[in-house]
Amino acid sequence: MPHPLLKHITFVDTPGCDLILLLFDPHKLDISDEFNRVISSLRGHDDKIRVVLNKADQVDTQQLMRVYGALMWSLGKVLNTPEVMRVYIGSFNDKPINEFVKRARAAKIHAYIISHLKKEMPAMMGKAKAQQRLIDNLSDEFAKVQREQHLPVGDFPNVDQFREVLSGYNIDKFEKLKSKMIRVVDDMLGYDIPELLKSFRNPYD
Repeated sequence: MPHPLLKHITFVDTPGCDLILLLFDPHKLDISDEFNRVISSLRGHDDKIRVVLNKADQVDTQQLMRVYGALMWSLGKVLNTPEVMRVYIGSFNDKPINEFVKRARAAKIHAYIISHLKKEMPAMMGKAKAQQRLIDNLSDEFAKVQREQHLPVGDFPNVDQFREVLSGYNIDKFEKLKSKMIRVVDDMLGYDIPELLKSFRNPYD
């Protein structure tokens, strides 16, 4: 029968598994008591254990070497094996590349919107009223940005959610648009990512 407690419990049943992966994060190398007991229960299956250091792209080369050394030290106190455990290093991100592109395009549109709203603010008097007018007519302001910059309507954020968040900020303190940063994003979307995707093509296509 359904029970709320089951939402907080994970049952692992892997009879006859070929591999046992121990995942580690470079920012959290400490082996907890629970994890220690799990590793201890795996004794006798040393040939199946593989140690994986995930999120390696979040640290530089020097930090990675320190993390690797610290991990080997921690594992040495837990794994009673005469051989040095091999550690596989990588970055296993569950967010596909098209989601990354979507976020980059959203950031670009966000920059255009913020810059447009700042330009609509008066230089001296009546700033509070001007901000409220912009927030109330946010749909019209979105349309202006879309027409001026020739941007896809579908890439714009939800108006109501944007309005709610915007209400907590002072538009007059927003940064001006940096054209150089927009060019960097455009170059990334137009050249860098397509080149990167070539590395993941099926060689048999």
